[in-house]
Amino acid sequence: MKKVVIGVVIVLVVAAIIGAIVMFVGKGGNSNTQTGIKVQTVEEMQEVFNTINTKLGEALPGLEVREIELTDEFAFSSTTGLKSNTNVEAVVVSEPFISAQAFSAVMIKVSDEANIEEMKKEILDNVDMRKWICVSAEKLRVTNYGNIIFFVMSDEQWGKPVYDEFKQTVGGKVGQELEKTGEM
Repeated sequence: MKKVVIGVVIVLVVAAIIGAIVMFVGKGGNSNTQTGIKVQTVEEMQEVFNTINTKLGEALPGLEVREIELTDEFAFSSTTGLKSNTNVEAVVVSEPFISAQAFSAVMIKVSDEANIEEMKKEILDNVDMRKWICVSAEKLRVTNYGNIIFFVMSDEQWGKPVYDEFKQTVGGKVGQELEKTGEM
């Protein structure tokens, strides 16, 4: 009798674990079974940028990775192109510390209530590709990985490798990809 009860308990525990995994993957969580990458905290977002910047090394200018305070309305809107920080939980940016180069890569963590596709479109329509005054980004690319919106604007030499490296880092499991060419 004890062996039967122990067997049933083991089966129930295994079923519960499998159920939890299926629910997490089905919900679109940011843990990729191919790469094991998890991107949910500011620190994890910064680590993804640091990994990308390290892999691409000399191809990029000296980049600084930092968090943007959501309460700083000017920094928030000029970095993201979003008009409101509603449903935004964190913003991390990777930009040159001192440079005359047009380059900005941004990750935005949004809440479960956010309409990611609308937010991506708002970024595409509103982010200032000439925010550097003297230079302009050639291309803007926007996508998402679960509830993390990612975009990069720059010339093709820097922007495309960073965008491609982000997609590779998350195992290629990105949402709809949007892009726009800037005014030169």
